[in-house]
Amino acid sequence: MDKIVNLSDYRHQIFKKKAYGFWEKHLGESFSLNSRFTDLSDKVLYLLAEPGDASTKLYYELIMGILDYGTADDFFYLDNHQKLTVVDIHMFLADHGRFEMMRRLGWLESHPCLQDPLVAIVRQFDQIKPPCLASLPTLAPSHSDYESYQQLISREKQVFIRRMLNDALEVFKKRISTSI
Repeated sequence: MDKIVNLSDYRHQIFKKKAYGFWEKHLGESFSLNSRFTDLSDKVLYLLAEPGDASTKLYYELIMGILDYGTADDFFYLDNHQKLTVVDIHMFLADHGRFEMMRRLGWLESHPCLQDPLVAIVRQFDQIKPPCLASLPTLAPSHSDYESYQQLISREKQVFIRRMLNDALEVFKKRISTSI
């Protein structure tokens, strides 16, 4: 007896494998096409937030899989426009992954972009980026440096938050190691 294949389900599974196959294989966790930064485990979020080749490869695999550009190893074979697209999306995702890490630490207020699925951010980058940039995260009032932060102008506030990254990575790393 012939097996009936639902083409929609089949396409969905193929796309999910392109998007998250590398992550699932190397991180040992499952993801869906609706996965958001807020859905990621602390371990995965830390790996994505840490600057360097490992996080870059994770992001490139995701982005290039979603955009059907191949794998991260194919990056240098892309044309210049495709390379710039991948890099721009990577930088945007990396920022927002780090913002989510700081939000989990209680250092930042919630951020609307964190509610968008990663797949949607990549696929609809040109539509999602402007409103997310217009509403950058703010320091949580409970943070010990909140009063100093309040005295800064908008651009200085962005720099202030970005300067907290190294400290946030250290604190988050300790949080992960104690939860294992």
